[in-house]
Amino acid sequence: MNIPTIDLPRVVVIGAGFAGLQVAKKIDTRKYQLVIIDKNNYHTFQPLLYQVSSAGLEPDSIAYPIRKILQKKQNAFYRLTNVECIDTQNSSIKTDIGDLTYNKLVIATGATNNFFGNDAIAKDSLPMKSLTDALNLRSKILGNFEKALNTTDLEKRKELMNFVIVGAGPTGVELAGALAELKNKILPKDFPDLDLSLMKIHLIEGADRVLAAMHKESSERAFADLKKLGVHLWMNTSVTNYKDNLVTTNGDQSFRTDTLIWAAGVKGDFPEGITTDIGKGHRIITDDFCKVKGVENIYILGDAGLIKSEQYPEGLPMLAAVAMQQGIYLAKIFNRLARNKEATPFVYIDKGSMATIGRNKAVVEVKSFRFQGIFAWLVWMFVHLMLLVGFRNRLIVFINWMWNYFRYNNGLRLIVRPYKNSSKT
Repeated sequence: MNIPTIDLPRVVVIGAGFAGLQVAKKIDTRKYQLVIIDKNNYHTFQPLLYQVSSAGLEPDSIAYPIRKILQKKQNAFYRLTNVECIDTQNSSIKTDIGDLTYNKLVIATGATNNFFGNDAIAKDSLPMKSLTDALNLRSKILGNFEKALNTTDLEKRKELMNFVIVGAGPTGVELAGALAELKNKILPKDFPDLDLSLMKIHLIEGADRVLAAMHKESSERAFADLKKLGVHLWMNTSVTNYKDNLVTTNGDQSFRTDTLIWAAGVKGDFPEGITTDIGKGHRIITDDFCKVKGVENIYILGDAGLIKSEQYPEGLPMLAAVAMQQGIYLAKIFNRLARNKEATPFVYIDKGSMATIGRNKAVVEVKSFRFQGIFAWLVWMFVHLMLLVGFRNRLIVFINWMWNYFRYNNGLRLIVRPYKNSSKT
C-alpha cells in the first residue's frame, strides 16, 4: 500500500464509523501518522438509516466524506479498500490494494447482521445496516406500491403491500412508525387510486415487549403509540423461515409478504487473523483499556469489541454512544502515551437511551428520569441533529424535518435504483 514512511509511529484505524471517526478527530497527528481504512469513502450516521429507507431523508443527508474529515489534519491518510486479514506476528494488515505495517492498530469495524444461522432469511430478507441497505429497502418499498397498482391479482397486491419487520428494538420500532406515517399521511396523496387499507405493517419480537432494553414504562408507551398508528404487534414470536413470500413463526401466525425486513440481531464484524477469546454476540473480548488480550498494540472499539464490567457482566451494549466514548478515550490515551504518561482504564458513562415512534411520539430515558410524548420527541430530534457530522447535514436534516412536520411531505420518494433480488427473479 502506498503510504509514505515518516519518523512517527503509525496508527492504522480500520473503520470510519462512530468509534473510528472519533479516533481520527481527536488523535494528535503531530505525534502519530494516521491511516484510516474503510470500504466506503464516507461515514454513515446509522441511527437515521430508517429515514432514508422510508424516503424521509436523502442519503447524502446522513453521510459525510472521510477525506473532508481529515482535510485539516497533518500526517493523516485515507485508503478505500477491504481488509482481508491481520498478521499479528509481523504487525501488518493485508488488503486488496496491498499490505500495510502498523505500530498501533485500531479495529472499529462495527457489527453486521446476525441471522442466527437461518440461511433462507439471510438470502431473501432485507437488512438495514448500511446506506446501500437503506437505499435497497426504499426502492423495494416504493417499487412495491407501483407494482401493486398495476396488478389485478388481489392476493398478490396484498403481498406487495404487506410489510413484516422482525425485531422491535429501536431500529424496528422507528421503521415501523415511519412506515405507518407513510401509510396514513403521505401515500394517499401519491397513490389516490390505490386502496391503502390493504397495506399492513407487522412488527415481530421474540421478547415479551417492544424496546426490551428500556424500562417497562417506555416499552408500554411505545407499544401504545405503535398500536395507535395502526402497526400490528406480535410479541413472544420468533420467525423460523421465509420462503416463497411466506413468513412462518414459532406460533400459529404466518404472513404472506414480498418484504421481510430484518432488524432482529447483529454480531461483531472484524477481519480474520486475531485468535483470541470471542464473547457473546461474536465480539472480541478486550481488557479495560480496549486492548486485545495477549496481542501487542491491537485495540478493538465499538460493536466489534466486548468489555465486561461489574455493571455490564455480559459486555457493554452495542450502541453508538459506547463507540463514540471509546473512540474519544483511545485517542486521548494515545496522546497521553506520546507524552510518556500512563494509560487509564475506559469507563463508560451511560447518558441514557431514546427511540422515536413518529410525529410527536418518542420515549427518552436518562438515568432514573423517563419521559414520553412531544417533549421526548424534541429531545430526540435535538440530540440526533447535534450528533450528525457537518453543519450542512444538520441544516438539511433540520429543514427536511420542519418541512415534513408542517406539510406532511417527507422526501421526494424517487426510485433511482430499482431493487433487484436475484433469488426472487
